[in-house]
Amino acid sequence: MSDRSHVLPAPEGEFFENSRFHGLSLLCGLIGIVGLVLSVIGAFRSPVQFGYSWLFAFIFFFTLCIGCLFWIIVHHVVDAEWSVVVRRQLENIALLLPVMGVLFLPIWLLRKYLYRWMDLPPGVDPALDAKHGYLNWQFFLFRAVFFFVALTIVAYLLRRFSVRQDRDGNPQFTIWMRKASFVGLPLFALCLTFGAFDWLMSLNWHWFSTMWGPYIFAGTAGSSMALLVLVTAALQRAGYLKGVVTIEHYHIMGKWLLAFTVFWAYIGFSQYMLYWYANIPEETQYFIVRNTESWNVLSWFLVIFRFFVPFALLLPRATKTNLTWLCCIAGWIICMQLLDMYVIVLPALHGTGVHLSILDFLPLITIGGILVFFYLRIVGKTSLFPVRDPRLIESLRLTN
Repeated sequence: MSDRSHVLPAPEGEFFENSRFHGLSLLCGLIGIVGLVLSVIGAFRSPVQFGYSWLFAFIFFFTLCIGCLFWIIVHHVVDAEWSVVVRRQLENIALLLPVMGVLFLPIWLLRKYLYRWMDLPPGVDPALDAKHGYLNWQFFLFRAVFFFVALTIVAYLLRRFSVRQDRDGNPQFTIWMRKASFVGLPLFALCLTFGAFDWLMSLNWHWFSTMWGPYIFAGTAGSSMALLVLVTAALQRAGYLKGVVTIEHYHIMGKWLLAFTVFWAYIGFSQYMLYWYANIPEETQYFIVRNTESWNVLSWFLVIFRFFVPFALLLPRATKTNLTWLCCIAGWIICMQLLDMYVIVLPALHGTGVHLSILDFLPLITIGGILVFFYLRIVGKTSLFPVRDPRLIESLRLTN
């Protein structure tokens, strides 16, 4: 008879108790509703400022949600073991993408305040005429609809197959999720890259960068992994996932934070260095604005505190295996992602320096409240981890 004493039994499913957090859910919903009302008022009183502020908040939360979808896809494509126990939270956050699709509507309604190329007739700007086949409002709308529909379908299918596997443990669902992920990977790359082109790069249609997609991706992947650290730690603090997610899992998440901290810096430096070296006016104008007055201070702040500080802190094993330290670093990385999106969007409106407005904070609070409200509705519908995934036992026994 074989000795099975070393084999961990698969735990039963663990469910989030919505009743415990009913007050928080109600508060977030109320914040979202009040925020939407105030946003409508702000949009009428200052449509230009509000449009840029909403775009800034939208793109920040969008990168977090689509980044979680990326990690689900990678999990299935490479058949990872370690991420089984945290995958359900990625699935829950990725399922917020249709909500982000609805929250894109203010950008569409205020598009002419954000994207001035939509108002320019042919013959006024030769640079715009050369890009008219791509930069026209009909194609812009079609692409946006395609992005959200495609991403929503991938996120929905991956979560649906995962939840159905919880019921009967059929390994066929693992194969289906892997196949869906192989289709979803190029779709993710397409949607994130061209979404970054459409919503961010076209704020200045004269400027272009072939490294823009990888740059946005680097921040997206790193900040979404940081969000996973915080969400998982918050659930454990609330009494869930005890003995399921261990310090070994956090150690790997810390490694990924370090990897994408380095990758973000590498892509950012490569883009800046090549444009500085070539010194072509059409290419350097983006950086000239962000090296002007107080924008230069924020740009240097990003370089130091988005790369050097997290890099130094994440290098030792001790910080990656200390949950308190890791959560602090993860929260800081998310703050730096927020600052990065601010430095990308707002200089297109205030080119001479930072000009803070109350409207810069209102969309952040509004969209954040709405997303947390829907997340709290989603998280309680299924087990907090995939209970019948074929690799669950390996994930529970993870060691580094």
